[in-house]
Amino acid sequence: MAKGDSLPTVWERPAHTMVKHDILVRYLGAWFAIFGRSPYHSSVNILDGFAGPGQYANNEPGSPVLTLRALLDHQAFAGFGDTQFTFAFNEWDSERFASLQTVLAELQASRTPWPKNIEVKVENQNFQELARGILDSIPSGHQLAPTFAFIDPFGYKDVPMSLIRDLVSHQSCELFIYFDFNSVNRFANAGNVDPHFTALFASDEYKNAPPKDQGRAEFIHDLYERQLRKECNFAHICSFKMVTSTGHTGSYLFFCTRNDQAYNKMKQAMWALAPGGGYEFDDRLAGLQVLFGDEANTGPLQDELAQHFAGRTVPVQEIIDYVITETPFHSGQVKVKTLKPMQAAGRISSPNQKRKGTFPDGTRIEFPILGD
Repeated sequence: MAKGDSLPTVWERPAHTMVKHDILVRYLGAWFAIFGRSPYHSSVNILDGFAGPGQYANNEPGSPVLTLRALLDHQAFAGFGDTQFTFAFNEWDSERFASLQTVLAELQASRTPWPKNIEVKVENQNFQELARGILDSIPSGHQLAPTFAFIDPFGYKDVPMSLIRDLVSHQSCELFIYFDFNSVNRFANAGNVDPHFTALFASDEYKNAPPKDQGRAEFIHDLYERQLRKECNFAHICSFKMVTSTGHTGSYLFFCTRNDQAYNKMKQAMWALAPGGGYEFDDRLAGLQVLFGDEANTGPLQDELAQHFAGRTVPVQEIIDYVITETPFHSGQVKVKTLKPMQAAGRISSPNQKRKGTFPDGTRIEFPILGD
């Protein structure tokens, strides 16, 4: 199978790809820790549906190497022996597949003895055929083991919403998917690729995308998010925007889960690469130190909490849960960065707090009634 893009077999890694991989590795570190010690699941899957050649120019590692290293080098890996980790790396292009095989074989040879609880499968299939094969292999009455599906295609032709829906239908499955906004934006109203777009969205609403100056970008983004939520029954979705070197939106990464804590962990990973809660990376700013940190302006969150909980006294955990599920912020930004300044400003108090400015589990927070 020849590649369906204009890139060589191995190409230079763009700045936004590095950020995408950083988010992936940061999140998987938390994911591996959860399932590596889980008493409820003895096996988990990591699926990389469009794995590429395994490396970029100058021998920079691709997503397969990075995800394997995230597990192999995990500080708690020695305690994960009771969990079987199965990695499936798929690449349809024959030349890139050959490169991928070589890169992964070299990695495994460099880590001898290879851990018995890590299985690596390398596939050379069309993604749709691979996904259908996975689904068909599940015995009747059984569910797919917890699966993290990383789906990063070129373009929009190989990821119909119906297939994504079936692949992640099991409760513990999560999806991290690349959405080629640039291509969709160009052709949404063209009429010549409608069958692909109807499959991509599981809807023909994309035909109603307005002109650029009337909210076109927001319409397309929101439609895809809405369809992921509707068709795949995900409770939580967050997206990360990639801005190109020309200043235009090139793509979005959508993370989808049904688990509150997973949602929280991914928001932490995205915040670390795009402080401020905007979840956006601009290629034009690549390398600037300001991008790497977790500087949160929690003023908007303080206002929202004051309004939402006005006139109530609630446990601190209820506030944390609300922040995780209903705001762009994450749990690590609640106590010190939000509640502490609120208390210092007289916006909250506590009837059972032992030391002002600290909020251990069980602390109750009193929010005054807001005036007119």
